[in-house]
Amino acid sequence: MSDLVSEVREALGLPAPGVAKAIRVSAGVSQERLAEEIGCHRVTLARYEGGQRAPRGELRVRYARTLRQLEAVIAS
Repeated sequence: MSDLVSEVREALGLPAPGVAKAIRVSAGVSQERLAEEIGCHRVTLARYEGGQRAPRGELRVRYARTLRQLEAVIAS
């Protein structure tokens, strides 16, 4: 599978804002730490989790990928 297809699939896999927040909280990760990990400001992440904004481009891919990884850790 090409990198482009993988990135699109990951970006489309972004959970709803409330679910994203629940994943982060269940993993015991602060907004500050997750924002640092994906490369945005904590306030921006808070707006994503509140449904006021949606990530785009590469940031969306990183956010979706990181949430999926956190979810996998929680499930194991």
